Amino acid sequence: MRIVQLVGWYYPDGVGGTEVYVAALAKYLRAQGHDVTIAAPDPTCAHDRTYEHDGVPVYRYPIPAAATRDEAQGLVPVRGAEHFAAWLRRQRPDVVHAHAFVTGIGLWELRMAREAGARVVATCHSGGLGWICQRGTMLRWGAALCDGITVPTKCAACSLQQRGVPKVIASVLAATPTRLSRMARRIPGKIGTTLSMRDLIARNVSMQATMLDLVDHLVVLTRWAFDTVVANGGRGEKVTLNRLGQSWSTVMRKPGPDVRPTKPPIRIGYLGRFDPIKGVFDLARATRALPADVPIEVEFRGPLRTATDRDVVAELQRLAGGDARVTVAEEVVPAGVVEVLRAYDVLCCPPVCLEGGPTVAIEAHAVGTPVIGTRIGGLAELITDGVNGRLVPPGDWRQLASVLEEIAVDPHNTVDRWRRTLPPARSMSDVAEDYLRLYAPRKEAVPA
Repeated sequence: MRIVQLVGWYYPDGVGGTEVYVAALAKYLRAQGHDVTIAAPDPTCAHDRTYEHDGVPVYRYPIPAAATRDEAQGLVPVRGAEHFAAWLRRQRPDVVHAHAFVTGIGLWELRMAREAGARVVATCHSGGLGWICQRGTMLRWGAALCDGITVPTKCAACSLQQRGVPKVIASVLAATPTRLSRMARRIPGKIGTTLSMRDLIARNVSMQATMLDLVDHLVVLTRWAFDTVVANGGRGEKVTLNRLGQSWSTVMRKPGPDVRPTKPPIRIGYLGRFDPIKGVFDLARATRALPADVPIEVEFRGPLRTATDRDVVAELQRLAGGDARVTVAEEVVPAGVVEVLRAYDVLCCPPVCLEGGPTVAIEAHAVGTPVIGTRIGGLAELITDGVNGRLVPPGDWRQLASVLEEIAVDPHNTVDRWRRTLPPARSMSDVAEDYLRLYAPRKEAVPA
């Protein structure tokens, strides 16, 4: 099969879990004899270009660095999308698999794939689950897990509060009559965006329905996400659950607690992007709140490639207040992830948004390292609280501090007990095999 993996950005740009996932999927599919190309929009170039990454061809098509409101909201094709359409016509792929809905990848691009004769599969990696959650986190008011049902007034108020509007005022603005909200789209700038938020949410409902009509399959990463998409109108036969997997072909677990018991100081690791939604500030606050004699070391590792990354680390260090138990280490190259995870006593993944993983939590389990996570998304389905790890409410750094102190004081009855009951890690080959079944065209029923 000729397969295009369509992703929001790609190497050598800033790298996150989705890019690692797509790279591993492409590698496995190519090993099975399939022709795989990565495609991604690029706001930094004026012309389309091609290059190779890790033996896989990559195609980048230009989009503007500053999209218009209509482009960003998918009302019109983004400038540069015509390059992608022409490329698809030349490639004639059997399958186009979209891994993001961002500027440059939306309904227009799905239609382009259809017009090129491809089957279309989309995977929801983010908390928005397509166009269900405008906030993108599935947290009501940014504090607690939402019921996941899109309602224009409810969701408009929540989205406005995320933009800094107080709750009471956000609720009033969200009740703007539909006609006035639609007319406000013509007003430029933040005022127009604010007053038209209810109309945007109503259009999101329509766009979600259109997306589900366009794709052959919509893939989600958790049972909660599956139930939410179906509750918002997704037909069960089109929605598929395909959980994350780790990409290593072979990995050896570190010695168990009977051979190498956990001893203070307890090494806690964070491995991932420096982004507030990943909960890095909560982990810094939790560590600083611990009494000075609690024997613990907390290490943050992630890419420091942009000014935003550096700003987050600076704020993280400010929140840690100079606590010598908190360190920021250099970025880990992919080949070094196994040893870093093996060296931690516990991995801490405290995101404050709905995630399908993160994959690093599955990788930690694969090497024998338990995980502390938040009670939302994939972590809530991967970890059994108190049995093979711990779960805390998203954003609750005080509860996280309590858990950290508990394991530092008594690792034998916490960390070592969890190590004995870690679940087996799903592999990326399992993930890819499930996708190959979705990529194959349905067989027509033979008349009796």
